[in-house]
Amino acid sequence: MSRDEPRFPVSVEIPVAWGEMDALNHVNNVVYFRYFETVRIEYLRRIGMLDVLSTAGVGPVLAETSARYRRPVTFPDTLRAEARVIELDEHGFTMEYRILSQAQQTVTTEGSARVVMVDFGTGRRAPLGEALKRRVLQLEGENNAG
Repeated sequence: MSRDEPRFPVSVEIPVAWGEMDALNHVNNVVYFRYFETVRIEYLRRIGMLDVLSTAGVGPVLAETSARYRRPVTFPDTLRAEARVIELDEHGFTMEYRILSQAQQTVTTEGSARVVMVDFGTGRRAPLGEALKRRVLQLEGENNAG
């Protein structure tokens, strides 16, 4: 990783499944959102967000998500999905994703998501909380999350 390349502190390996391909013989566009979800959940697990959800009735909800497809992916391949937080605020954060192909040795897809905290009892926005903010900043290390 070059010094100028962004750091993604959470990554997961995902094998491409045959059934994820569409009629055009490449991974269907919708599948990438599952890949983003997989790495997002790992990120949330690492900062203890899933524990907050089970004990406080407050949790993360996607407010917005997007993908930019740079190169098609086909079976067989193994992908590395990576995530980082690029912005934190009182009620949530913005995540950035990238998908790298082992077969192609390059980034194939980039994405982002706005995640907001919701109180599931009231259905209203809830604060992210200082403890979770600290955990994100700790996981991000030298990144500019904040």
